[in-house]
Amino acid sequence: MSLEILAPAGGPEAVKAAVRAGADAVYLGYSSFSARASATNFDEQTLTEAVHYCHQRGVKVHLALNTIVRDEELDGALEAARLACDLSIDAVIVQDMGLCRLLKQAAPGLSLHASTQLSVHTLAGVQWMAKAGFDRVVLARELSREEIASIARKSPIEVEVFVHGALCASVSGQCYMSAFLGGRSGNRGRCAQPCRLPFQASDRCRNALSLKDYSIIDHLRELHAMGVASAKIEGRMKRPEYVAAAVSACRASLDEGKVPPDLMEHLKGVFSRSGFTDGYYTGRRGRNMVGIRQKEDVTAAQRALPVLQKLVAAERPAVPLHFRLTVKEGHPSCLTAWDEEQYQATAEGPQPQLAQSRALDRQSCEKQLKKTGGTPFFVREMDIRLGEGLNLPLSSLNALRRQALERLLQLRGERNPIPFVWPGRAGKPAPSEPKKGSPALYVRFGSLDQIPEGFEAQMVFLPLTASKGELTALSARFPGAGVEVPRAMFGREEAVRRRLQEAWRCGCCHALVHTWDGVRLACEEGFTLHGGFGLATANREALQEIKEAGFASAALWLELSLQQASRLTGILPVGYYAYGRLPLMLMRNCPAADNCKKCDGRQSLTDRKGTVFPVRCAGGAGEVLNSVPLCLADRTDGLSRLDLMHLHFTEETREEVEHVLRLFREGIPPSFSFTRGLSQKGVL
Repeated sequence: MSLEILAPAGGPEAVKAAVRAGADAVYLGYSSFSARASATNFDEQTLTEAVHYCHQRGVKVHLALNTIVRDEELDGALEAARLACDLSIDAVIVQDMGLCRLLKQAAPGLSLHASTQLSVHTLAGVQWMAKAGFDRVVLARELSREEIASIARKSPIEVEVFVHGALCASVSGQCYMSAFLGGRSGNRGRCAQPCRLPFQASDRCRNALSLKDYSIIDHLRELHAMGVASAKIEGRMKRPEYVAAAVSACRASLDEGKVPPDLMEHLKGVFSRSGFTDGYYTGRRGRNMVGIRQKEDVTAAQRALPVLQKLVAAERPAVPLHFRLTVKEGHPSCLTAWDEEQYQATAEGPQPQLAQSRALDRQSCEKQLKKTGGTPFFVREMDIRLGEGLNLPLSSLNALRRQALERLLQLRGERNPIPFVWPGRAGKPAPSEPKKGSPALYVRFGSLDQIPEGFEAQMVFLPLTASKGELTALSARFPGAGVEVPRAMFGREEAVRRRLQEAWRCGCCHALVHTWDGVRLACEEGFTLHGGFGLATANREALQEIKEAGFASAALWLELSLQQASRLTGILPVGYYAYGRLPLMLMRNCPAADNCKKCDGRQSLTDRKGTVFPVRCAGGAGEVLNSVPLCLADRTDGLSRLDLMHLHFTEETREEVEHVLRLFREGIPPSFSFTRGLSQKGVL
């Protein structure tokens, strides 16, 4: 099976550019629920036209419904999926596990692809996606060549890899910077890209979070050999010429083994940020990956556009065709056309006449029938059956060819719909009323030393990196002792598994998990699962899904308001993050240092306003923490409507921890600088 070239399409013109340049499939967004809300996207009419256009030309269409969906929005997302099924869409890309659950019920015949927003970056994560019902998983961009190969060769489902396009500083699905700093959620397709603004480390450039565009187009044959199913191009916000250049480069790399230098220059010219990087794939991470859009990049784009427009000015003959022409005395002339997918069309014309001079010959017929320009077809084989001494005007042959091809093209765009039955729902929203008693207290500490004497809580977690002695002491002190599984475990899956086994032996039997990679590992080792913020649980269907997966509790999505969160009780115990200097980004490329071995893991970034954001690194990944902690100590009314309250301590001293705990006991606001986060308004 050949490697699929999957192209972005932000609008109808980009669809044509992708198809004409040689894409095997395109992915596009609906008017809602797309992770690129600012792209042109498609409504019902333009989506229908795009799907027919692609299917006629043998190109697959994937619909991106890849955002987090709130409870009240699920019906709208299902309606978009129903339209996709009516059009016999080839796949739907999904991030929200609640929506995935509903789609499995509604349309078992619909192919589901796990979005890169699900942050899958290990074989364990891929295995969980397969168990959840996905047919394909889009891996995180941060993986190296060796890590991709290891996953692809053992994956139970298809694997898709990004090969070209913009790079976010954060692991997709684990970024809250746009939401917390401006109320626009990257997890709902409305990222304001604050990372492209100046953020300066102590000794680095002023744009330490702005990465160059990614490009591993030269490695497509290598990816194919690994078992990767699809090579994905990022860029639904980009113009059609960009799509044409990227697809053409991929086509050349895969088919010819190399990209012509002038084409690569045009691709760089149409859009780049100081050139491209392959840092994640090759393992050459560091400050060399940083880049911004400069005046020279804009000038290069102006030169490249006219050249690229010529690449897609005409139809690309990509669909092989078979003809059978019958010209027989006393019968209408007849031309049958069929393709290799067994679509067939027949056209009839006038009866032939006895030739007065020169009879119709095979060479003349072949010449006319091969004139398929302006269509996606090319003639692979012809069966010509001519009676003796007959004549048929060439204009009649041309008319037969046009009629047959028009009908065949129409048939190729008509497919049986995928059956869709409106699914049942996981109960009605719970009444937003205060519960009796205080919410159960779930607390994550950065170290054992932070925990005050006499402190009590229903659940206490330490990072999985805590020492054996700390974990043993924790389990001796708290019946509900657990570990926080790291969100990032690039290339460290087995090391994390061994640490989990050690934590279990120390008596820590609970696991706070933020990614599906961690869920799989903790589940396999027998831990009681507690969902963390990274799972982005935002609707009742997602809660039902994780309840059935064996979770004991779940923290609700950080981007829900308290009021929205309070409507999600009643399925399993749910909680809200009420305190913590929460991570705004999870990164594999450290913005503050080039050499982890020479770094103590404590860095910082300063934005253009002088605000300082701590950067904390461990296990080959880093987190950018918010400049101030979230604190809802005086929001007892809103918190009392939930089952749990999460407190997330990172670097506070024991005295600072005691002060925060006192604030919550007394229900008073802090005197230190803090934020309410998204508890009041939520996000767009």
